[in-house]
Amino acid sequence: MTQNEIEIVVSRLKSALEAESASTRLQTAMATGLRPADHYIDPLVERFTVEPDFFVRDMLTWALIQHDRTRTLERVLPELISVFPQARAQALHTLSKLGDQRAWPAITAELLHDAEDEVARTAWRTAANLVPGAEASALAKELSSEFGRGESTTQRSLSRALAALGDAATPVIERAKRGRRAAVRAHAIATEKLIRNPDVGFDVAIAAAERIVALRGAPLVEGVPE
Repeated sequence: MTQNEIEIVVSRLKSALEAESASTRLQTAMATGLRPADHYIDPLVERFTVEPDFFVRDMLTWALIQHDRTRTLERVLPELISVFPQARAQALHTLSKLGDQRAWPAITAELLHDAEDEVARTAWRTAANLVPGAEASALAKELSSEFGRGESTTQRSLSRALAALGDAATPVIERAKRGRRAAVRAHAIATEKLIRNPDVGFDVAIAAAERIVALRGAPLVEGVPE
């Protein structure tokens, strides 16, 4: 394919990804994943910033991970410092699905503590997925400063990320259970419950944890029935 032909194909792809119909955009993204080509990568990533439909964004990620892993990785990484939160979040989601540990150094503290909850939540999940075993404890410590942050959805995401770290998360959970803030203590207790029993829903776990904290008015005391 000549350069001119590639430019025509890319232009048509961009137009199709801008179609009014979400179904058309989804089908377009799917088609690029079924027939990968290097010149599809840029338009797919560029769509991260503006695509309004969740399912289409997920299909963009699916399509990208069907392409050459190294090329996809190299193109997605710069989006982590985008000024647009949606681009950062979708780039993180894509890296999580790609599962390539070469991306680990790019998961910075700034992303883990991003002011946008959606970005931070995705960063936690991605970090837990990519972290080398030797750095799991350091990641758990970094994540522990987010105990008590946000609403239920955000707290659930943090708990799941810590649960994915396994034993590396135990010391930071224990410290958080003795924290000064009631919200931090409750979140830590709920996280511990989820690790012990993954079948317990987060809403149930956090409600039980909040009752413990409210009743004691102090950090968790060993031996108190839960």
